[in-house]
Amino acid sequence: MSEPKLLFLDEPAAGLNPSERVEFVDIMLKVFDSGIDIFLIEHNMDVIMNISNYITVINFGAKIAEGTPEEIQQDPVVIKAYLGDRYKQNMARGAAHA
Repeated sequence: MSEPKLLFLDEPAAGLNPSERVEFVDIMLKVFDSGIDIFLIEHNMDVIMNISNYITVINFGAKIAEGTPEEIQQDPVVIKAYLGDRYKQNMARGAAHA
């Protein structure tokens, strides 16, 4: 435990408020920069998108997507499963009004 090469974390940001999650992300990035790899299971997307280099998305026990944070944010299967069918429509409307 004194010199881990890999850190497994299961929902470490559960119950944290947004400012605490920002601090948690900063700590995890420092851990990673020190040479420790991180395997993270998490439902807070702000945490996942700010920490991860590569993401695997699971929905009801089945893998539905893999990729970089940018790829995952654009994946239609992930959007449908986690954000609903209207997500892209609302995003398109918002972009049209910007």
